[in-house]
Amino acid sequence: MSQIQTWTLVFIVGSFAVYLYIAWRSRVKETAGFYVAGQGIPTIANGAAVAADWMSAASFISMAGLIAFLGSDGTIYLMGWTGGYVLLALLIAPYLRKWGKFTVPEFVGDRYSETVRTIAAVAAIIISFTYVVGQMRGGGIVFSRFLKLDVTQGVVLAAVIIGLYAVLGGMKGITWTQVAQYTVLIVAYLIPAFAVAQQMTGIPVPQVSFGQILAELDAISVEMGLNQYTEAFAARPQIDVFLVTMALMIGTAGLPHVIVRFYTTKSVRGARYSAFWALFFIALLYTTAPAVGAFTKLNLLQDVNGVSANALPSWIENWAATGLVTVSDGASTINSVSNSPTSGADLIVNNDILVLASPEIAGLPAPIVGLVAAGGMAAAMSTAAGLLLVISSSFSHDLYFRRVKRDSTDKQRLLAGRIAMGLAVLVSIYAGINPPAFVAQVVAFAFGLAAASFFPAIVLGIFWKRCNATGAAAGMVTGILFTASYMIYTLPVFGTAANPHIFDISPEGIGTIGAIVNFVVTIVVSKMTAPPPEEISEMVESIRYPANRREVTAGTAADTA
Repeated sequence: MSQIQTWTLVFIVGSFAVYLYIAWRSRVKETAGFYVAGQGIPTIANGAAVAADWMSAASFISMAGLIAFLGSDGTIYLMGWTGGYVLLALLIAPYLRKWGKFTVPEFVGDRYSETVRTIAAVAAIIISFTYVVGQMRGGGIVFSRFLKLDVTQGVVLAAVIIGLYAVLGGMKGITWTQVAQYTVLIVAYLIPAFAVAQQMTGIPVPQVSFGQILAELDAISVEMGLNQYTEAFAARPQIDVFLVTMALMIGTAGLPHVIVRFYTTKSVRGARYSAFWALFFIALLYTTAPAVGAFTKLNLLQDVNGVSANALPSWIENWAATGLVTVSDGASTINSVSNSPTSGADLIVNNDILVLASPEIAGLPAPIVGLVAAGGMAAAMSTAAGLLLVISSSFSHDLYFRRVKRDSTDKQRLLAGRIAMGLAVLVSIYAGINPPAFVAQVVAFAFGLAAASFFPAIVLGIFWKRCNATGAAAGMVTGILFTASYMIYTLPVFGTAANPHIFDISPEGIGTIGAIVNFVVTIVVSKMTAPPPEEISEMVESIRYPANRREVTAGTAADTA
């Protein structure tokens, strides 16, 4: 066993033991603890848990790799995900927390009708499942490289571990586990970033120092057949950059597994402060990702430029065993690099390996390589557990209890939720082994689906009293079907070939169009049908304004009358 494998085992087994111990100590027997941790999580801890939920395998493993190959166009992920978080924190979360429900389907069910609740529950399951596929794939990549497993075995092992502690602990166990996971993943991300920055520029602050290497990176990128790192709209059309950024923003604001986090605090004030702390914790990684992408890409290109195919660095041989790095047949010297298997380049490098391979490429010590592997697993596990909980709660709370067995006990609902969680793990194993795109792109599809389904229903439900159940149901169904259909059409799924993008709109960006379709359909249908009952209007008023203001408003209206 190599030094890298030894240290990887030490960090992964040690961190897993901590996660499982926390989940066991926090295990619960009642639904309030299982789904919202009894609404007793401290603000800073909840902020760290939100950040861990947020920074999935897409953020830790895949985002810097995408930025490395997309260049400045890769900032769509930074702007979309962080901008969307501000929308969520200010526009959505406090109102839903004040409403006091466990799940997004519960909010739309109370606001609209039981039919809309059912549609929302199905949408939550589809969105969460799409998202969890990326996490399973990320876990599989970590295990395939560092434990010498193939990707299939890695995905299965990651799924077993994730499912075990998610089923055991529920939201309370997951919350405290995610605090530990955030600590692991942020330390694992920042330490090698600081080390590489010091090594390459003499300044151990990557957010500041990576600007010094951009001219050199642009030059060698062009030499190796790639676009300049700093060139705008070279990898994506301008319209698609806008649409993807917007889809990620509004998808973030409608993402069920993050919204439910704001129900776990002790008060509405706590929800707002949790949002602040989460944004701070998220910014630590997101401000570092562009630097990690730039440093790793430059190291990679310098390592292989003009090198004989028989004399490549050892890290390429290590990753080639996983199938995620490929030297083209017949290539005697490496003169071109790409992340696309169909590019014809001499060396094909999968986006998803760059962060995990960065310490090896830079020649950092084995313990740091092992630490990064543990961080990648922490990122994948933290988000996947939250997603599995959404699937569980949507099934047991909004489908089983509401539609199948109204007189079910807490114990029966917990059992139904855990069965749904187990089934989701089994299905996601297959999808994680055969993903339709890179990890971050698969996650972006989930955000697009959330943008096209939940965001309009939540926003209109809070801010437009005239919105009714018929309009919300029509809008949600139309939005998610439109968006999912376009994704299936343009992606190689279900054994079909990918079709060209229409009007240069990528499957990651179609969620913006789907959200517009949802808004239009909801508003038109609501206007054409009867308004909601008066008590619904009063409920909407109650979450938007303090009680004193409502009393003053009512008194003014009475005086005027």
